[in-house]
Amino acid sequence: MARPAFRAGTVHVRAPATCANLGPAFDAAALALALYDEAMARIGDDGLVLDVAGEGADEVPRDDSHLVARAMSTVFGRLGGQPRGIELVCANRIPHRRGLGSSAAAIVSGVLLARALVVGGETALPDAEVLALAAELEGHPDNVAACLLGGLAIAWSGDGGAEAVRLEPNPAILPAVLVPPATASTGEARDLLPEQVPHADAAFNAARSALLVTALTAQPAALLAATEDRLHQPYRAVSVGESAALVSKLRGTGLPAVVSGAGPTVLVLARTPAEVGAALEQAPEGWRAEQVAVAATGAHLVR
Repeated sequence: MARPAFRAGTVHVRAPATCANLGPAFDAAALALALYDEAMARIGDDGLVLDVAGEGADEVPRDDSHLVARAMSTVFGRLGGQPRGIELVCANRIPHRRGLGSSAAAIVSGVLLARALVVGGETALPDAEVLALAAELEGHPDNVAACLLGGLAIAWSGDGGAEAVRLEPNPAILPAVLVPPATASTGEARDLLPEQVPHADAAFNAARSALLVTALTAQPAALLAATEDRLHQPYRAVSVGESAALVSKLRGTGLPAVVSGAGPTVLVLARTPAEVGAALEQAPEGWRAEQVAVAATGAHLVR
């Protein structure tokens, strides 16, 4: 493969937050939310120059191990070679380690930035391959699919890597997020999952996942039943105890509440402004609670 030619000038990517699993659809569905990270990059003179502001700015590395930079490096390698240097600026609004897809947004941003900086990048790395590569870097496809496509994404892994379809959520659905000050680790949360589950629980979740698609797109009245889960939230409750208790409390009042991703953020799929208000009122002291619109479009270059 010939060494790539790089574009002059700055490229700018905007990537939305995502809420994965949505109750029963573990590693298979996610919703994009209109809360965005932004990243800007251009070819530099030598090495990596990185500036980070906003969420997680005091926690993330400032070297090649930064997730956006790592994703960019992977893409450059696949497209033929690394540039002499990169100047990268990240403005983060998605809370880190809260189950809102900050790592997916970083990976997707890095992939799209690097592709845009290579002449002919969109031809050499088409959208289907962007999804597969981002899922490979993330380790599962649901968050990156929703981040790339916007709306509601249903994702799966096939022989050629990750694939996804985008569905339009019912406009009556009004997501609300309740974000605690505490953080959680996706890796640690996955370690709590058993290697085997009862057949009855698998059948239960299969039925609820099928219902979830209908509830999110056509029949929001079914969301309370559609967001029931037996495969991951019960096992992870020990690691996000306050969030699990809040989910139980909210569901007891008839609100479709779930743990977002691995948590600890709680997502409520409200259907009326009154339900939004009822959900936000239940946020414990010190938690950030707000209604967030569904992101109609996924990650994209800002022109």
